[in-house]
Amino acid sequence: MNIGIPREKRPFEYRVGLSPAGVEILTQKQNQVYVEHEAGIGAGFSDQEYEKAGARIVYSAEEVFVRADLLLKVGRPMKDELDWLQPGSTVLGLLHLASSREDKVEILLEKKITSIAYEQIELTDGSLPVLRPFSQIGGKMAASIAARLLQNNWGGKGILLGGIPGVPPAEVVILGGGVVGRYATDGFLRLGAHVTVIDEDVNALQKVYHRFPNVVTMMSTRRNIEKSTQYADVVVGAVLVPGERTPNLITREMMRAMKPRSVFIDVSIDQGGCAETSRPTTHEHPTYIEEGVIHYCVPNMPGVVARTATHAFVNAAMTYIEQIARLGADEAVKQNPALEKALNTHNGQLIHLGLLSDGGHDGLE
Repeated sequence: MNIGIPREKRPFEYRVGLSPAGVEILTQKQNQVYVEHEAGIGAGFSDQEYEKAGARIVYSAEEVFVRADLLLKVGRPMKDELDWLQPGSTVLGLLHLASSREDKVEILLEKKITSIAYEQIELTDGSLPVLRPFSQIGGKMAASIAARLLQNNWGGKGILLGGIPGVPPAEVVILGGGVVGRYATDGFLRLGAHVTVIDEDVNALQKVYHRFPNVVTMMSTRRNIEKSTQYADVVVGAVLVPGERTPNLITREMMRAMKPRSVFIDVSIDQGGCAETSRPTTHEHPTYIEEGVIHYCVPNMPGVVARTATHAFVNAAMTYIEQIARLGADEAVKQNPALEKALNTHNGQLIHLGLLSDGGHDGLE
């Protein structure tokens, strides 16, 4: 199979669709891999490393797309990249099509593209194995980002997350007790903050409680969210409904009632965000102030720790990539229910139900 790995074009996206180690696995199975010139430079992988692994370096992004039966990306293809996609080809990536513009989805349908979203690959126990490493990284990053944004020089209230003797620590509220929420909880606790976790799933709260017995856990209700956000110095949105747009759990009124110059970090912004006031930002301009609250809403948080993120992602995704390269997308999806869950478009049809409606969910994961 011809496999293409383009250089990511979105601003501040330094990750790459496959590491040289992953390329070597594929080329040893008689696949031809085309890597765009300097596709891995942000993650610290040189063209020479890819060539040594058996890849062919090409100097045009369009050529990668034209040659590829299977395209391995990180982010959702941009408009010009969609134009380059070959009819009937397969795309793997963090697609987040539920929050994509409708015209982009239409191009996938018109070209009969098979699109498989890494973030929706789901095992029988409900876990998301390929999304997990990115969720772990995002959760870990949330604590260090919050610590910085609380500083006066970033516009914050001048609060030290962990406090000191005689001065209490910051109050942190995390919406979501899943992977992001648990890793964020661990990061904030290590910095000495006082943490409350809110989730609609009592089993998720049980996991949080058993791992972090000193953390306050609360069921997700409008009243609990409203009450907890009022006293919070930091609120982290770690909400996920796989394959669907994130529900708005924090209203503008709730945001207005928060403490002035408190911090809101929306890790779920790549699926639309969990607050009415959320809108995507970039690593260059990561924050804005809305209703007196500092908002941090960067969709690709792990994109600036590209080497760690790429290695971790390849470890998780390689089994699925290799299966698709070996069997083809159609047969791989038939044989692997986890991949079937991640199928978004195929043969000109929308497959994932989350793209057909707003979903109607109001919970956390």
